[in-house]
Amino acid sequence: MNIKMTLNDVSEKQTYREVLTGASSFLSSIEKEAFAAEWLLRERFELTKTDLIRRYPATMEPAVKEKYLSDLKAFANGLPVQYIIGHEWFYDRKFKVTSDTLIPRPETEEWFDRYLKRLSNRPLKVLDVGTGTGVLAISHKLQRPQDEVTAVDISPEAIAVAQENAARLQAEVAFLQSDLTQAVQTDQYDLIISNPPYISYEEQADMDESVLEHEPKLALFAEEDGLAIYRRLAEELPARVKPKARILMEIGFRQGHSVKDLFSSAFQEADVEVWKDMAGHDRVVYVAT
Repeated sequence: MNIKMTLNDVSEKQTYREVLTGASSFLSSIEKEAFAAEWLLRERFELTKTDLIRRYPATMEPAVKEKYLSDLKAFANGLPVQYIIGHEWFYDRKFKVTSDTLIPRPETEEWFDRYLKRLSNRPLKVLDVGTGTGVLAISHKLQRPQDEVTAVDISPEAIAVAQENAARLQAEVAFLQSDLTQAVQTDQYDLIISNPPYISYEEQADMDESVLEHEPKLALFAEEDGLAIYRRLAEELPARVKPKARILMEIGFRQGHSVKDLFSSAFQEADVEVWKDMAGHDRVVYVAT
């Protein structure tokens, strides 16, 4: 017979190994991801895997245990681990996240890495539309210091988080509050990247409850079956790009055909591709003008 663990049971454990084992069992017993037990402990107290192993036989300090149990309780109640800790990793860098910003996803990191490898070494003028935490704009600037990078978002709260991330990571990115490109000056760009809101409201029933309850809906959902932002971008971006520019936009896995059609019409001389992600789902529309 399986015995269900409780947080009180975890609190009675003494060593790091015992507490961590108890925490993993507790999360499994309530059908939460057991790996989060170690992730929360390591990220909260900035421990490497080796640091943690070395502490296994030691008694967990009362203040550490108190904070750790508080984090476990928050996760058990549905708060995403990134919001509990206050950060997420993207391209091997730590980015602050808050309830005003989406949590960066591995799928975004994958296409970011892919497009970087396609770029020449010449300096580019880059625009990130809907920057959120700033992961794309900041990571791009840090990987390619020769490029001039501007990032926009409609949310002033998101812009504040992105600016903080840029300052901490020492990335020279210009941030601007803007509804898509409306507040951007008449500049034209060599590269435009965007991870806009693309989930249709009809998809809410299929979504993870923690995402619906805690991540900002402004950055998640779009009207017109999730295509409203792409339609606006298809209208706005032709005037924003230089000859031989590139545009990359993250999309929902059902949207490849529709978004490709929109941009094939907007850029009739361009090559428009749909990139798939590691799971084989449509993930990015790539436009080469």
